[in-house]
Amino acid sequence: MTPAATTGALEIFRVFLGLGSTSFGGPVAHLGYLREAFVTRRGWLDEPQFAQLLAICQFLPGPASSQLGFGIGLLRGGWAGALAAFAGFTLPSALLMLAFAVVAPHVAGGPGAAVLHGLKLVAVAVVAHGLIGMWRALMPDGSRTLLALAAAALLTITGNAWFQLPAIAGGGVAGLWLCRGLAPSQPVALPVPHGRGAALACLALFAAALLAAIALAVPGTGPTSSPTTADLASAFYRAGALVFGGGHVVLPLLQQSVVEPGWVSEDVFLAGYGAAQAVPGPMFTLSAFLGAEAWPGTPIAGAAVALAAVFLPGFLLLLAVLPAWSRLVAHPRATRVVAGINAVVVGLLLAALYDPVLTQGVRSMADALIAAVGLVLLAVFGRSALWVVAWCVGATVVLSLVGIG
Repeated sequence: MTPAATTGALEIFRVFLGLGSTSFGGPVAHLGYLREAFVTRRGWLDEPQFAQLLAICQFLPGPASSQLGFGIGLLRGGWAGALAAFAGFTLPSALLMLAFAVVAPHVAGGPGAAVLHGLKLVAVAVVAHGLIGMWRALMPDGSRTLLALAAAALLTITGNAWFQLPAIAGGGVAGLWLCRGLAPSQPVALPVPHGRGAALACLALFAAALLAAIALAVPGTGPTSSPTTADLASAFYRAGALVFGGGHVVLPLLQQSVVEPGWVSEDVFLAGYGAAQAVPGPMFTLSAFLGAEAWPGTPIAGAAVALAAVFLPGFLLLLAVLPAWSRLVAHPRATRVVAGINAVVVGLLLAALYDPVLTQGVRSMADALIAAVGLVLLAVFGRSALWVVAWCVGATVVLSLVGIG
């Protein structure tokens, strides 16, 4: 039941550090980066394993792309591998956001706008490539294709990220009916390196910390500009534990947690959100900026407390669910449920490719051509995402200098 670690923690950290330094485009794009790195290039997981792990992370609250990276590290290198994956993927953007908190008063706009727009085109190419690969692997019949298209339509029409959770749950129910033809031998168990005891301990720790964080959220007599360690940790833990969908969905919770008590001003909060769009890695590292701003006297400590608190609940839940999920997928009905969930996840990725990735990224024919070349670099020539970053950003900057785009 417990597999031996097949990759050392240092190697896992090195690989994820490279991803954390180049994974532009936000949480949806990160799914494409992770699939490209660990399914297509390195073969650390096969497509069914990746899809199952992704379905679990999409279903749980927390930052889905970071949970997915944490889970890949766990399956490949055990507990040390999970921590190495998290540290490598998170460190670059956390350091950049911490640095921005220090220099924020002196940051101006200017030519950086073209660079930021080029990064949006990187997301277009990477998400499209990931979607193509997942569609080929997970949409083998008309029923699942219909389910994916229905999920994409639901998210596109409503325009509400909160519909992701009921869509995924509905996909599991629909899979029981639409995927009856699947053979019982199809389930793929994940090689989880811990058992029921550790899972229950993680679940108990998650619940106890959440109850404590909620208790500390009882309103006081008025705003305060100097939170205690417990105040800061509980605010960010609540945000990480109660957000479904990850990414942008966490912003209202973070705003409520740090702006309403008076720890961070509205203007500073919005400036941090803007900067988070420009850095690689998980968007949840916005918490590093906010923690540093809440504790201006000791910004490194504030950033560390906020980062640990916002990521911890999602990781604890993932550790709690994984062993039970591995046993569950051995049942034929669970296979159909997972197939339905996977189809919906592909549909959600399709909806995200349209909005916000395409709607916010492509604003001209030149943009479309730049993104298309980036997709060709990935899909035809097999280049890494760093090549796509260099191409999209370089082309966008050149066009802006000559007055095009």
